[in-house]
Amino acid sequence: MNDIAVINPIARRHRDYYAGRAAVPFAVRTASGRVYEVGSGEPRFTFAATDRRGEEALASLDQFQIGVAYLEGWLDVEGDFTAALAMRGFFRDFHPVTWIGRYLPTLLGAGTAHDRRAISSHYDIESDFFLTFLDERHRCYTQGAFEHDDESLEDAMTRKMDIALESLDLPEDAHVLEVGGGWGAFLEHAGRRGIRVTALTLAVESERYLNDLVERHDLPVTVVRRHFLEYRTGRKFDAIVNMGVTEHLPDYRRTLRQYADLLRPGGRVYLDAFGMRSKYRMSTFMTRFVYPGRSSPLLLPKYLAHVARSPLQLTGLHDERHNYHLTCRAWARRLDAAREEVVERWGQALYRRFRLFLWASALGFDSGNLQAYRWGLRLPPGR
Repeated sequence: MNDIAVINPIARRHRDYYAGRAAVPFAVRTASGRVYEVGSGEPRFTFAATDRRGEEALASLDQFQIGVAYLEGWLDVEGDFTAALAMRGFFRDFHPVTWIGRYLPTLLGAGTAHDRRAISSHYDIESDFFLTFLDERHRCYTQGAFEHDDESLEDAMTRKMDIALESLDLPEDAHVLEVGGGWGAFLEHAGRRGIRVTALTLAVESERYLNDLVERHDLPVTVVRRHFLEYRTGRKFDAIVNMGVTEHLPDYRRTLRQYADLLRPGGRVYLDAFGMRSKYRMSTFMTRFVYPGRSSPLLLPKYLAHVARSPLQLTGLHDERHNYHLTCRAWARRLDAAREEVVERWGQALYRRFRLFLWASALGFDSGNLQAYRWGLRLPPGR
C-alpha cells in the first residue's frame, strides 16, 4: 500500500472532523519508515504502522480495524497513549452485525447459557494475570472508594469493603449471598469477620481460585458455580452483595424479582456498577474482545423505573465516576509496570487488549462518557 493511500483519507478526515474547532496534531509513520504530520503543532502521538495490515487499518478510518491492528502488533501508538484514545470519535464504528449478534441470544431465549460463555471469555484467563494489576490486599475488580486522589489502591479497596458491610446493617449470625465472587475480595473481608457468605460465580477459574482461598483461610463461605437468575434455594438471605455484576444482568425486571425472592423481609442489597447514558455507545472492539455477549453498562433511569415497580426500596445512590477513574488509572499503570512479565507469560495480544481496555476506561470515566454508581436496596419488613 503506497503512503499516499494511507495519508490522504486521514488528512481529509482530520480537516472535516476538526472544522471550526481546535485540532489535535498527530503523526503517522508508514511501514516504509516515513513520518507524516497531520495538523499543525507538535504531534501528541504517532500511529506507527509496522506492516501493510496496519496501514490498511489506518486508511480504513474504522475504529474496530484499528483496534485489531493494535492488538495484533500491526500498529503501535507512540507518545501520549491517552490522547490517541481520546480520538475515538475521529474513527467510524458502525458494525450492525456485531450489534445483532450481541442481542440475538436474548431474543432466542438463550440468554443465561450465552452469559456463561461470554463471562468465561473474560474471566477464565489464569488468575495470576489479573493479579498483576489488581490491588494486592483484596484483589477487587470494581472501583475503590478513595479518600483522596493519591491514596493507595489497597486502602481505597478496604474502605469500599467496609462501606459495603456497613450499608447492609447485618444482624448477628448473618448469611449473605454474593453475586459474582471474583477473586474473593468481599467474601474474604466478610468471612474473616465471621459472616457466612454464599458466593456465586460462572467462571471455572474463579470457582477454583475461590475454593482454594476458602480452604486456606478456613472461611465460612460456600462457592456455587451457578447463574444468579437460575439460582434456587430454600433459604432467605439477610443481604445480597453485587459488586460490578449488574452490567452482566441487563434484564432488570427479572434481576430485581430474584433479589426480592432471595431476601428475608427487611433484607438489604449493596450494588455498584459502571453505566452509560445510551445503550448503544459501547465500542465494537469492547463488545468483541473485552465484554462479549449481552453485557451492558447500567442505564440508570431505566433501572430506577424498574425499581419503582418492584417490591424493593432504594436506600441510597452515590456517584462513583471519579473513584472508577482513579481505579482504572491505577490498574492501567500496574499493568504497564508488569508488561514484560505479562507478555512473557500470556502474550502480547492479551497485554495490549487489557492495556487498551483499562486506559480507555480511565479516560472514559474522567471525561464523563462513562458513569459509575453505588446504591442500596431494601425489601420492606412484612413482605
